[in-house]
Amino acid sequence: MPMKSLAGALLLSLACMPAAPAAECPRKDALGTSRVLAVDAATWPQTGLMSFPQSLPLEDHEVVLTFDDGPSPATNADVLAALAHECVRATFFLIGKTASEHPDLVKRIAAAGHTIGHHSWSHNNLKYMSGEDAAGEIDKGIAAVEQALHGVSTTVPSTPFFRYPFFEMTQATLDNLQKRNIAVFGADLAADDWLQMKPEDELKLLTQRLNAAGKGVILLHDPARQTAAMLPAFLRYLRDNGYRVVHLVPAIAAAGTTTAHKK
Repeated sequence: MPMKSLAGALLLSLACMPAAPAAECPRKDALGTSRVLAVDAATWPQTGLMSFPQSLPLEDHEVVLTFDDGPSPATNADVLAALAHECVRATFFLIGKTASEHPDLVKRIAAAGHTIGHHSWSHNNLKYMSGEDAAGEIDKGIAAVEQALHGVSTTVPSTPFFRYPFFEMTQATLDNLQKRNIAVFGADLAADDWLQMKPEDELKLLTQRLNAAGKGVILLHDPARQTAAMLPAFLRYLRDNGYRVVHLVPAIAAAGTTTAHKK
């Protein structure tokens, strides 16, 4: 089968699959995933208050957990274990080069029910690249993640979610992604875990920012050891303080879920 036809067949099969509802959790005292939110890239092409004027339509005390820069052999097991223990689902924006080196981890993240997004091929700053090179970074990264996840090297992403490295972008690449119906995600608040700090200091910083915001899309990095160590305590904090976790999925594969529409 030609590559384009194979990619099309893959997308068609995904579109026909109902997205998983918020999973039943065997631990009654776990945080859990409160609902699944389908993101329509045509309606919400660019979101996240750290980069754009608008964010997703979350209710008060709702959060979305996102992880950048994986997969990471050193920390993914701990991150996935912490999420599984609390029955929480997140979105992982993966680097193509690393995904190509560790396809087993990509499959493991997806098998746990998490959403797989895209984060370029090598995490270079696209803002300072030529238009051609930036486009190549995006497409090569998408193809590598698709190959690791589905065995198909295609630039048509099965999950059309993209996050720019460093949140740095150009209007040309933004326009191109919008034409392709690929949603661009910033974030509403971050743990600053690209800086070295103790897990307890990261927890304090993140909870202070979350309490000030009241809700939002949270940026974390799964290769950060301090984040992997901090995560169980943060999830318990969310549970004990009335926060609810929302799981993002693309609208193309989201039958039976809540869809994010502008009011």
